[in-house]
Amino acid sequence: MLGLDEVRDFVKKTLCSRDNLEVGAFAISETPVHRGSAVCGVYFCLHGPRLLRLTAIWDRETGVVLCYGPRGERFLTARLNNPATAA
Repeated sequence: MLGLDEVRDFVKKTLCSRDNLEVGAFAISETPVHRGSAVCGVYFCLHGPRLLRLTAIWDRETGVVLCYGPRGERFLTARLNNPATAA
């Protein structure tokens, strides 16, 4: 299973490529997702130009990342169980 750093890099590249944004040019916030008292994933939000918000949710248990566009539409579901799928 991939670690948080690999997932973070995948999410940054994926969200930026959706709207042709330069990777690293805009802030990405991260919020832990809890199930009970345990952290089960991370909610990512890219804060782009003109109030653009692109989001992703990583389910730590399954290794699935769900990516959403500015209107809340899901544009990608990716299973990141091994490093080869994140490239």
